[in-house]
Amino acid sequence: MSGLLALLDDVAGIAKVAATSIDDAAGQAAKAGSKAAGALIDDAAVTPKYVHGFKPARELPIVGKIALGSIKNKLIFLLPAALLLSAFAPWLITPLLMLGGSYLCFEGAEKVYHLFKPHEPDAEGHVAAETADHLEEKRVKSAVKTDFILSAEIMTIGLAALPSGQPIWMEAIALAIIGIGVTVVVYGSVALIVKADDAGLWLAENGKLGPTRALGRGIVHVMPRLMQLLMIVGTAAMIWVGGNIVLHGLAELGWHAPYDWIHHQAEAAAHAAGTAEGVVSWAVTAFFDGVFGLIYGLVLIPVVTRIIQPIYRAVTGKEKPAH
Repeated sequence: MSGLLALLDDVAGIAKVAATSIDDAAGQAAKAGSKAAGALIDDAAVTPKYVHGFKPARELPIVGKIALGSIKNKLIFLLPAALLLSAFAPWLITPLLMLGGSYLCFEGAEKVYHLFKPHEPDAEGHVAAETADHLEEKRVKSAVKTDFILSAEIMTIGLAALPSGQPIWMEAIALAIIGIGVTVVVYGSVALIVKADDAGLWLAENGKLGPTRALGRGIVHVMPRLMQLLMIVGTAAMIWVGGNIVLHGLAELGWHAPYDWIHHQAEAAAHAAGTAEGVVSWAVTAFFDGVFGLIYGLVLIPVVTRIIQPIYRAVTGKEKPAH
């Protein structure tokens, strides 16, 4: 009996240590996750555009599919990759992030380019039609692909913010908490945004008070414009986040001039403003990151469409998709 009590006491001690360690990991995850807030905002701005144009009944299922893909990105692919790279090949992290940033710049710049030069009509003189199911599948895949890049940035920022020298399992727990927490916050916010018009319609039709019904009508009136704005912000976010990743990567690899110049311009503007210096510094940095990202993305369009995509189709045997 005394041996059993001693064993139970040891188990209780181990459980207490484990609980403390998990609590420490959660605290570290909260601190590290707060440093990724900028990328989190960008992720939330990018996502609503992927549900634009679908029936209301499909909005939440699409957001759910994207959120599930985001969880898979973070926990199945990025978390093990981050731990392995951190342990065995930390020098690879920056080039891989720059590759992801280049993709964001390309995709964002391509959307801007097609605003001025829409896709050419097909042989019958009209843009090729897509079924709702096929379009939904394509949108979800595109969203999950974009989420992968933004999630990689979030997880990398989180990893860099964790204390060094701790056990790998502690880093894994902290990164898992960051990944799940960020996904819940981002896609929970997106779900609220895309369903706000339905809530407004319900208030307008079922509100018992005049001000309540007026609020509902106001929400219904504003939300289409807000969704359009979020589509613009989402595309802009892809461009400035991609530009920032590439510029930061260039600085990490030794070419500091562009990154330092933008940093100095942001500091000068913040000091000149004399108020809300943090906001001014962020806005100036985002502006120049976006300008760089747009130019870089436009340069990438012919490289990707005329060189990389033909090589990819030749290797895989896949035909060029119809627009």
